[in-house]
Formats: sequence, structure tokens, C-alpha cells
Amino acid sequence: MAKKVILCVDDEKIILDTLLDQMYEAFGDNFVYEVAESVDEAWEVIDYLKESGLNLHLVISDWLMPGIKGDEFLINIHERYPQTAKILLSGQVDDAAVQNAFDYANLYVYLKKPWIKEQLITKIEESTSILK
Repeated sequence: MAKKVILCVDDEKIILDTLLDQMYEAFGDNFVYEVAESVDEAWEVIDYLKESGLNLHLVISDWLMPGIKGDEFLINIHERYPQTAKILLSGQVDDAAVQNAFDYANLYVYLKKPWIKEQLITKIEESTSILK
């Protein structure tokens, strides 16, 4: 059985590096971890995953990014991959955008930056048990 993929999308490399470190420490090789510094790059990664037959299990996305906001991106993810869990992780987001993501992207959870590592890991674990 192919490993599940977690895709992290944020325009700040230090955030992506921190997420990778925390997830790898918690889950080791139980997942495939991918990162993208823009939504365009994220779609390239998603296309590659699809071509490779890998399961996009979870997308963790920032909200404030160039080009498209995170809630819109997650809505687009939901339209194409409704089975994929979605976490919005942002320090700069308005309440309407969070509600939009819950309403139209089936957002699993919104976590505020700076996040609490244990809370993030717990939410990833929960999303794993929901999508088995």
C-alpha cells in the first residue's frame, strides 16, 4: 500500500522547514512529505503525485500567499480531491476567510501561527484516523 502524502504550502521556507522537522520527528517515514512555496508549485506537486499514483492525504496551507489566498486554494483542492483533509495554518487571516474554508473546502481545522507543535501533530493524527 502506498504511503499517504502530506503537502505543506507556505511562501516562507522557514515555516516549511519547521513543519517538515516536526512531522518527521512525530511520524518518521509513515508519510511522504512534500512542500511548495506557492500555489502554482503546489499544483505541480499534486499533478506529479497523481501521475505517480500517490494518495494526497492532507494539505496544510498558509492563507496569506502571493497570487491566491489559502481559503481559495483549499476550496480548489476540495473540488478536485474531496477526500483530502485540509488544515489552514496562518497568522494573518480574517474570520470570513476561515469560515469560507469551513463552508466550501471542508476545512478540517484552522490553526493560528505560531502553532503549538503538539496540537498540530494531534490534528494530523486525527485526520489520519478519519481518512483510513
